[in-house]
Amino acid sequence: MFDLDNTLHDASHAAFGWTNQAMNDYIVAHLGKTQDEAALLRQRYLKDYGATLLGLVRHHGVAAAHFLEQTHVHPELDQLARTSTHDRAALKKLAGRRYVLTNAPRAYTLRVLRILGLHRSFDGVISIEDMTMFGELRPKPDARMFRYIAARLRVRPADCVLIEDTLEHQKAARGVGMTTAWMQRYLDGRFAGSIRDAFNARANRGFKPPKVGVHRCRRPAYVCAKIKSLQKLRTQS
Repeated sequence: MFDLDNTLHDASHAAFGWTNQAMNDYIVAHLGKTQDEAALLRQRYLKDYGATLLGLVRHHGVAAAHFLEQTHVHPELDQLARTSTHDRAALKKLAGRRYVLTNAPRAYTLRVLRILGLHRSFDGVISIEDMTMFGELRPKPDARMFRYIAARLRVRPADCVLIEDTLEHQKAARGVGMTTAWMQRYLDGRFAGSIRDAFNARANRGFKPPKVGVHRCRRPAYVCAKIKSLQKLRTQS
């Protein structure tokens, strides 16, 4: 199971800046906040719930489908999205079934995969719309969702490998018995200061990454492998 953003493509370059601003604009338009207030609320809900959307749904009655549609338009995505040619080739050689498992919406995910030429490399896409249990959204890093996804795929959690850039998601997946691989190709130079990387740091309390970049970090105990290329999955499997 592969995360999408900053795992299969360089989302920090292509998408995150636009998405963050679109979310701020949505909060301003629908909740009556200022830009500064909207940015703080977005960041707080990301830290508290793992996804800004969850906080907006739970505390403000925002319609999930409308929010996802409005905040993932990305008019320049076709020009900005990029991935590794070597990773694209390595995907085709991996044994077993391959799924994209992402907190991003389905339409955006399918668009990214088509732009990158990866849409034929996967057996399916599990997006945030598919992560509903008992009538509530439960995206990554909800451990119940990881168990639920494994059951849907008719495999044991121990038979699953999660390739992911966000440590807190890996921590939850490892907790239910999945193998984890920390994808670091698109994190160099971005580890200090970003919201997502603060999220990573929270997943490993007491683990303080060096300022020079993620490539110098130790491997947390719940991470089975650190990789910078999908080719490494074959050598470390």
